[in-house]
Amino acid sequence: MYADEKAETMTREEISALQLERLKQIVSYAAEKSSFYRNEFQKAGFKPEDIQTLSDVKKIPFLTFEMFHRADPFDLLTLPLSGIIRVHHIDDSEGEVTKFYTREDVRKNVEMSSGALVAAGIHRASVVGLQGDLSDNKFLDVLYSLESIGATVIPLGTDYRRWLKCLEIFRPDTIVTTPQLVMQLIIQLQAVGENIADCEVKKIVCINLNNIQNPLQQHIEMRAETEVFNLFSPPEIGTPGMIYQCETNAAHHVREDNFLIELVKFSGDEIIDEDDCMGELVITTLSAQAMPLIRYRTGQAVRRISELCPCGRTFVRIATPYTKPEEE
Repeated sequence: MYADEKAETMTREEISALQLERLKQIVSYAAEKSSFYRNEFQKAGFKPEDIQTLSDVKKIPFLTFEMFHRADPFDLLTLPLSGIIRVHHIDDSEGEVTKFYTREDVRKNVEMSSGALVAAGIHRASVVGLQGDLSDNKFLDVLYSLESIGATVIPLGTDYRRWLKCLEIFRPDTIVTTPQLVMQLIIQLQAVGENIADCEVKKIVCINLNNIQNPLQQHIEMRAETEVFNLFSPPEIGTPGMIYQCETNAAHHVREDNFLIELVKFSGDEIIDEDDCMGELVITTLSAQAMPLIRYRTGQAVRRISELCPCGRTFVRIATPYTKPEEE
C-alpha cells in the first residue's frame, strides 16, 4: 500500500536525476537567500556552480550540530517573516531550536508524513489516537496527514486522564506517540489495574527525536504485545516523514525525493560509498524552502542496505546497529 506509488517506486535513475536537479536548486537558493550559507560557502571557497554531479556534494562544507545551534535562526532563514506561515520553537536539554515553514514546506511535510504512516499500515479504516501536544510541529504534520489519509483521529493530548477515557470510549487500534509518552500511558494504565496489551491497540508508531531506532522499542513491544514502528524526527530537520519503516518493520526507508543522504566516517570527513558499511548519517534537505539544511551531520550510526525492500518501495534503506533482521 502506497500513499504516492509513482514517487515511492521511481527507478534509481529517476531518483538520482531528481536529486541532482533539486540539489543544484537548493544550493543556489541557499547561497543567494541565507546569510549563514553565503558566509559558510565563501569561507570554504565553494560556489553553487561547482555542483555538476551528485558526488560534487562533498565539495560543500558540513553543517554540524554545534554550528546549527550556535547560528542565529534568522541567518539560516531564506525569506522574510511575511513568507512564513508557521514557526516552531522548542527549548530542551539539547538546546533551543527555532524552525520556520512556508506553505510549501508544510505541504511537503504532510505529504511525506502521509507516506510514512501509510507505509506502517495506517489506512482510512484505522482509528488512531494521537498522543502529544498539538503545539508541536511534528504532531500537527501527523494530524493533517492522518486526516488526509481518511483515518479517524482522536487527539489525546498530554493529560493521562484523557488518555484513559479516550482508550475506553473510542478503542483506537493505533497510537502515534513518542517513546516517553507511550511509556507514561503504560504506567498509568497499570496504576488503575489495566494492561495496555488488553486494549484494542495493535500498532504503535513512535516519533523519535534523538535516535532513529527507539531505544525503548523492545520493552514497549513486550508490554503492549504489538508492533512498534519508528519515525525519525530530530528538531533540526523538522518533519516526521523523512525516515520511516514500512510493514516489513525492519530497516528504514529514506524519502529520497526530498532528502539526499551520505555516510561519512565518524573519525573524519571521508565519504563511505560502499553499502553495508557503518558510518555517520549526513542529511541534505532538497525541498525545504524556509530553512534548508545542507550536509547536516546527524550523529546517527547507520549503514546503507544494498537489497531492495520486499514492500516495493525503491527509496534507499538504512539500518541502525539495533535494527532487527528481516524475516526470510
